[in-house]
Amino acid sequence: MAVQLKPKLGVPTSKPPFTVGQLRKAIPPHCFQRSFFRSFSYLVYDLCMIYIFYYAATTYIPSLPSPLNYVAWPVYWFLQGCILTGIWVIAHECGHGAFSEHQRINDIIGLILHSAILIPYFSWKYTHHLHHANTSSMEHDENFVPKPKSKLPKYSKYFNNPVGRAIRLTISLTVGMYLYLAFNLAGRKHDRLASHYDPYSPLFTDRERLQIYLSDAGLFAATCLLFKVAAAKGLTWLICVYGVPVLFANGMIVLITFLHHCHPDLPHYDSSEWDWLKGALSTVDRDYGILNKVFHNITDTHVAHHLFNSIPHYHAMDATKAIKTVLGDYYQFDDTPIIKAMWRSTTECLYVEQDQTRKGVYWYRNKL
Repeated sequence: MAVQLKPKLGVPTSKPPFTVGQLRKAIPPHCFQRSFFRSFSYLVYDLCMIYIFYYAATTYIPSLPSPLNYVAWPVYWFLQGCILTGIWVIAHECGHGAFSEHQRINDIIGLILHSAILIPYFSWKYTHHLHHANTSSMEHDENFVPKPKSKLPKYSKYFNNPVGRAIRLTISLTVGMYLYLAFNLAGRKHDRLASHYDPYSPLFTDRERLQIYLSDAGLFAATCLLFKVAAAKGLTWLICVYGVPVLFANGMIVLITFLHHCHPDLPHYDSSEWDWLKGALSTVDRDYGILNKVFHNITDTHVAHHLFNSIPHYHAMDATKAIKTVLGDYYQFDDTPIIKAMWRSTTECLYVEQDQTRKGVYWYRNKL
């Protein structure tokens, strides 16, 4: 039997007493202005940082004595991985049309940046739009869709312990992105294999298929370039300089998304209760400290992003501040330290059960 939850975040599940139009009016008009040159300046800054870290790593780390070199490489991987996560955020804004006012420019830059970190741009763009259109819907969301207890795999009980959770986390943060892209793991279920690499996947419509081919072409070009680099520099060099930072960045993308949408006190809704505004508000802003700026504030302005995803990141803080007064209890922020929050969500967000007193509303549970 489901148990009534008293949300620690105070997440209301009733219809909000405000409209999207009222929220939009509360946001200063400048927040909706997209500047190509300003957006491009952030991209140039990130690319400069990537080069600085690359130059430092390839110039100085090989000459360090052991064991200092074994310490220096992980430091480089972390720093470069964080900057690459920022690159993904900019590419993510291209997909939302927030980089500039020109969609063709957005798509060209988004395709290049996504391909550089081995994520298919248009494939991701279209399924990500579905996520934004159906956030927290039990039937139609595309990211981290929770299962009812009855649909959990039989082996789940063997992983509902500290060791099992550590294994699940490790898999999610290393190959989780690639499993999602290849098999739509943690996404909505379809009648057949739903792969982001397949132009004829059920994830896409007929009018989108040509652009999925372009995404695949971008990945093919990036892969060919990586083969040439490996031939010239060696596979070990490529893994240390490029492979591990990209793996870290894609793991960080998974973690950020996971913690925005998987919280023990965030509701999900079936079709009897879901509407777009309630779903969009079923997310939480978080504090990553100095990394908020490195990640272009996608971490601490995610609520505003789900309400108005064409707002560029450099206006997102102003937008968040403006809507807080209108949202009231509907605005959610969790300042739990990220490592603790990661473990808590992995522990407590195992499946969902329907609220005992409000049908159509579902809460995370973990008792098997």
